[in-house]
Amino acid sequence: MEDDDIQGVVAVLKSGWITTGATCAAFEQAFAAYVGAPYACALTSATAGMHCVLLALGLQPGDEVITSSMTWVSTVNMIEIVGAKPVFVDIDPRTLMISAADVARAITPRTKAIIPVHFAGAPVDLDPFRVLAAQHQLCLIEDAAHAAGTEYKGQRIGGPGTSIFSFHPIKNMTTAEGGMVCTDDATLFDRVKRLKFHGLAKDAWDRYSKNGTAAPMEVVEPGFKYNFTDLQASLGLTQLVKLDKFNVRRAELAGLYDVLLREVPELTTLQAPAWPHKHTRHLYVVFLDIDRVGMTRDDFLVALKERNIGTGVHFKAAHLHAYYQQTGRYPRGVLPQTEWVSDRLFSLPLFPKMTTDDVRDVVAAIKDVLAAQRSKA
Repeated sequence: MEDDDIQGVVAVLKSGWITTGATCAAFEQAFAAYVGAPYACALTSATAGMHCVLLALGLQPGDEVITSSMTWVSTVNMIEIVGAKPVFVDIDPRTLMISAADVARAITPRTKAIIPVHFAGAPVDLDPFRVLAAQHQLCLIEDAAHAAGTEYKGQRIGGPGTSIFSFHPIKNMTTAEGGMVCTDDATLFDRVKRLKFHGLAKDAWDRYSKNGTAAPMEVVEPGFKYNFTDLQASLGLTQLVKLDKFNVRRAELAGLYDVLLREVPELTTLQAPAWPHKHTRHLYVVFLDIDRVGMTRDDFLVALKERNIGTGVHFKAAHLHAYYQQTGRYPRGVLPQTEWVSDRLFSLPLFPKMTTDDVRDVVAAIKDVLAAQRSKA
């Protein structure tokens, strides 16, 4: 958070309009222009965006949605919430992403949508997914929570099709909390916009702005309270201007990790995909060789924390969470590659204000934990 972010929020506080208004509209327009999307709708979170999109697509109980279990569980939760059934395909353990070929084998007459996940700042191989969705007349929804600024074959994620972005503080740009649905489908956009705010035909800005109409509040379908605020949108506008700079710095830091971790054979790193892309380095994911080291991933992370190094687990496989295990639909063993990496992966610190000395400190702490563990053998 820099001074322009802070002063932008102060200006909104002084403006007299702090909830969904002109600043929100400006952020939606700016983000749409950045990714090349015809329409963009800001919401309280990417989870809210997923909820509204799934409802807007008319998913019904019994419908199936094919996706990855290697993602934050909110995507899977929203499939479950609307009454549909999540259907998982296994991942490539080198990239943590699913393939269209594997998805094709999971399609049934009940399949209604596919949700591939762009992971850690890299894109999935979209062209085969687009072909597959068109062949089977399926909805393709891109989970782009990790992909602000990511490019696939020279085009930013979020341009064609429907994509859902996250602006949680851990992401490459933030609005404190928030998300964005980008789409080229005008009908989908209109319904998401209604669903996010009580199902009203017109929101407050539509009614009360100088260019708005004095139409009364009219609910045309039941909706939610997922509307974005101008306070958040102010952060979005100032952060978006700096997003490319943030991503360049992330790439520099990740490159240093790449070099230093060559000296640590107990860790392997996530591989970049083979197709043309621009990686935005949202996460720096590594895998611990737990058999070679002789300790669990979780014990390893505790030892790093004792050395003042914070880490994250991105992610525990969604189907291994207690609720999904209790359903009996996804017993351990059904997704061997996903489960293998779920037990071994973790993310190292990576954010634009890190210094090269910070990166060296992280790697030094990793080496220290490994040396201490060897001394016990």
